[in-house]
Amino acid sequence: MLMMSFAAAEFYSSMTKVDYVEGSKTLKFTTKMNTAHISDAIKINPNTAGFEAEVKKYVNNNFDLYVDGSVRTLTFTGSQVNGESVWVYFEANGIANFSTVRIKNTILLATFPKQFNLVNIAYKGNQKTMNFQRGKEVNEVSF
Repeated sequence: MLMMSFAAAEFYSSMTKVDYVEGSKTLKFTTKMNTAHISDAIKINPNTAGFEAEVKKYVNNNFDLYVDGSVRTLTFTGSQVNGESVWVYFEANGIANFSTVRIKNTILLATFPKQFNLVNIAYKGNQKTMNFQRGKEVNEVSF
């Protein structure tokens, strides 16, 4: 009889959904991360009062947005802890029509070498997917 053993392997990932809201000319970002992983990265318990402020600072330091070659400011709009997931919300305002989006996404890459970050962007009926990992922290898509 052949016996196989499988070690429990952690899966390190984040997923970001980006939607363009034409009426307000805004790119809205929703990022989902593992609660324990982001807590390890920022070294703060998710149940403490300072957790949201630290998550905001962390995302601002690890996620950069360029639209048609120009750096855009991301505004943190909130976060929530829901069990094993942390949801982070941010947006970039004043964006009319655009043709390229470049993102630098280093979320959790320094803490977890096998971290994989996925970004899905929806713009005027088109969807593009970007992947990020160590050694590939910057990605660009055209519409």
